[in-house]
Amino acid sequence: MKREKKKTVEYGKYGVIFLIPFFAAFLIFQFYPLLYTIFKSFLYDQKTGRNNITTVFGLGNYTNYVFGEAGNGEFWQALIITIVLWLLNFIPQIVLSLLLAAWFTDSNNKLKGTGVYKVIMYMPNIITAATIAVLFFNLFSVNGSITKELIDLGIVPATGFMEQGWGTLFLIAFIQFWMWYGNTMVVLIAGILGISESLYEAARVDGATSRQQFFKITLPLLRPILQYTLVTSAIGGLQMYDIPQLLMKGVPIVKVGETSVNSTTTVVMLIKKYVSGSSSENLGRASAYSVVLFLVTLCISMIFYRATAKKD
Repeated sequence: MKREKKKTVEYGKYGVIFLIPFFAAFLIFQFYPLLYTIFKSFLYDQKTGRNNITTVFGLGNYTNYVFGEAGNGEFWQALIITIVLWLLNFIPQIVLSLLLAAWFTDSNNKLKGTGVYKVIMYMPNIITAATIAVLFFNLFSVNGSITKELIDLGIVPATGFMEQGWGTLFLIAFIQFWMWYGNTMVVLIAGILGISESLYEAARVDGATSRQQFFKITLPLLRPILQYTLVTSAIGGLQMYDIPQLLMKGVPIVKVGETSVNSTTTVVMLIKKYVSGSSSENLGRASAYSVVLFLVTLCISMIFYRATAKKD
């Protein structure tokens, strides 16, 4: 007698089928543009006559615009501005988010209405960047209501708050902090709630305080979530564009080294200038800036990854 084989369902192939749309979109809209940008960065438009331009394959865009005098150091100045903006909003953001996450998840506090607080703190992340930029520009421009109050109190000069350069820099950093700290707090709360409650119960039995539980249990076990938060914040912060672009009115100036540059010009804004600018369009230059920004972002992300990696 031959035994009949039981039919089994192979669920693995369905997982592969569901992954195909993601990989197709990734290859078409992300991987191919990345390779094309790298290729384009090696195409340097070189003048061979009064009206003749020859495209040369090489490192011309890097040697002339990124590291050479032809770029006037604008890329590195924009990179400094971008990193400063990111640090000014991320450092207070991660500190406040950690404190709020620990506060909301501490069973000793017995807080009421925590859901309402979370929604209120997360709400700025839902509002569009254009709406927030217009709101803050009308509040802090020369004729803005808050600026007029600060002028009357003698805190800022009569020229206004945003005209000082550094004033706009701190304003953008505050907007970024205000928009994203709620999102970071929610992510950290989810990570803390994933930690086994038995660890905290054992710590309380041993007489550990809330502070000791936070530093000895929460922070070490929250390392993967912190790693995710740090890396995604670095990637998003170094690609900052919408808020600085929308607030860039009046051209505030700030001194960086020996050159005065626009205090709101980030690297992505500089790249866009050479991608869509009618008179300054230079795709090779923009591509070179993009590649260097990608390498800087990769280095910073790897530093965060190594710093938060699990150690034996």
